[in-house]
Amino acid sequence: MARTQGYSIGENWKGILAEVGVDHVDVLRRARLPEDLLNREGVRLTTEAFLRFSEALDASVEDPSFWVQLTEAMSPEWFMPPVFAALCSPDLATATERLARFKPLIAPITLDIRDGPGGLELTYRWKDATLRPPAYMHGLEALFVVKLARLGTRVRIRPTEVVVPQLPRDPRPFEEFLGVRMKRGDVIRVRFDDADARRPFLTANSAMWRIFEPELRKRLADLEGDATFAERTRAVLLEALPSGQFAIDAVARRLAVSSRTLQRRLSDEGTSFKEVVGVTRESLARHYLHRTHLTSTEIAFLLGFEEPTSFFRAFQRWTGTTPEAWRREVSESPGPLRAELPVEPA
Repeated sequence: MARTQGYSIGENWKGILAEVGVDHVDVLRRARLPEDLLNREGVRLTTEAFLRFSEALDASVEDPSFWVQLTEAMSPEWFMPPVFAALCSPDLATATERLARFKPLIAPITLDIRDGPGGLELTYRWKDATLRPPAYMHGLEALFVVKLARLGTRVRIRPTEVVVPQLPRDPRPFEEFLGVRMKRGDVIRVRFDDADARRPFLTANSAMWRIFEPELRKRLADLEGDATFAERTRAVLLEALPSGQFAIDAVARRLAVSSRTLQRRLSDEGTSFKEVVGVTRESLARHYLHRTHLTSTEIAFLLGFEEPTSFFRAFQRWTGTTPEAWRREVSESPGPLRAELPVEPA
C-alpha cells in the first residue's frame, strides 16, 4: 500500500505566489486542500494531492509567462531546506548531486546525474511512470535548475539542451528564459557544459551545509522508513528496467542492502523479488499499451526483456491475450482503465 504522506509543502509557497499576484487560498480550494494548509508546519502531501496542487496552480493562471515569472520571483528566503542546501554548494555539479539525494523530500521525481568531460546531464523521471502531470511541470524542472545555477553564480547561465516529454501550452516564455529551444523526448533532460557546471557558486557556504545535512538525512531516512521493501524495490525497478540493470544484486546495491537481506525482507512482506519484477513489468506494460503508441517490440525492451518473444509469452501469462489484442480491447472500451495502473511507489 502506498504511503499516506510524502512531499513537503510549506508556507514559502505563500510568499512565492504573493510575488506573482496569485491567491494561495484560491489555489488550495481548487486543489481540494485545507485553506490553512500553508500555515502548518511539517505538512507532506500524497502524490495525488501533490498533483492536485500542481493542477490547481495551472488552472489559476492564464498568462503563458506565469511560470517564468514564478521562477524569477524565487529567492533564497523562499527555498525549502533541500534547495537552500543545494545553493550552499561550491558549484552546480555539487548542487545537483545534493538535489538528487534529497529530491524525494519535495516531489515524486527522481533525478539522475551524469557528470563527465562532456558536461553535466540531469535526467528527471516521475517515480510512478503512469502519472500524467500538467505539461508545465516538465519545463518547470528545467526553469528551476537554471534559476538555481544563476542564483549561485550570479551569471546568466544557459543550458546546452533541454528535453521534455510534453511542451508547455506556449513554450516561448520558457525558451526565452532558458536561452535554448526545448525538444521533445521520453524524459526530462537538462544539459550544461562543463565550464558552467564547475563555475563557482558565490553562495557557497560549507558551514550552512554542515548544519542542513544531518536534518535532511534524517528526514530522508524517515521518509524511506515509511515504505515497504516491495515499494522501494519497485521504485528502483521503474528506473532500472529500461537499462537492463535490474538483477537482484544491482537492485540490492541501490537499496544499500545485501541481496540476501532484500530477499528476506520481501519474503517477510509476503512476496519475492521475482514477483515484484513481474508485477512492475505487467503494470508498466499495460500503461505503455494504453497510454502510448509504442510498439510491442519497443515496450519489450523498455521492460528489460532480451527478446520480444519473451515479453509476448509473459503478457499472455498475465492477461491470457496478446499485447496488441489487449491494446485494441482497452481502446474500444468506454470505461476507465481500472486497477492495471501501478500503486504509488516509494
